[in-house]
Amino acid sequence: MNPFLFPDWTNRLRLPAGLLLTGAPLYLIGIVYLVGSPKFTDVGYQPVQPIDYSHKIHAGELGMDCRYCHYTVENAAFAAVPPTATCLGCHGPTNEPTPKVPLRGESPKLTLLRDVAKSDKPVEWIKVHDLPDFVYFNHSAHINAGVGCQSCHGRIDTMPHVYQSQTLSMGWCLNCHRNPEPNLRPREEVTNMNYKQPEDQAALGKSLREQSKIQPPTYCSGCHR
Repeated sequence: MNPFLFPDWTNRLRLPAGLLLTGAPLYLIGIVYLVGSPKFTDVGYQPVQPIDYSHKIHAGELGMDCRYCHYTVENAAFAAVPPTATCLGCHGPTNEPTPKVPLRGESPKLTLLRDVAKSDKPVEWIKVHDLPDFVYFNHSAHINAGVGCQSCHGRIDTMPHVYQSQTLSMGWCLNCHRNPEPNLRPREEVTNMNYKQPEDQAALGKSLREQSKIQPPTYCSGCHR
């Protein structure tokens, strides 16, 4: 009776089989890690909103300041979503045209807005930039430090529909916390989407950081509380 279960030629398969058994798990772990990374899963995220609101028109063409709608960014951790009343302040139940809003009250896109206003319920906007619950982020701290809205949200004023333009990953945040100077600008320019960095941005950023005594946390409890 032959004591060997496999023919001799199978000996040549030991090395390839060993490499496969060792490499396959590492390959699968790498794939899961990369595909699950925010760099792949979140950048470009663009949900369909209940109302076809265009930041390109409001923040871009009309030049509306971000703080008109997101009125808490300077004083609170959360950037408030405007209530329906804020929208109706411009798009009220009137057909009288105004110089800034020539289609005031006329757009069929406003039907849902008015229906929601009558129901006394908020518009169910879908959050685009949504950090995990275990991450603490304070809008006012960044705004008052001189970090422009554009640094995190991109050129909102060119987006008909808002999408996530940055990874918002921990590594991305830490890169800025370790070297914030490239993203610092004068306090009065934080919401200016047309702001152009000066050629001496490094010197300006350093000066602004020293003036405001900016020391972004890089320790765990700074963002995980």
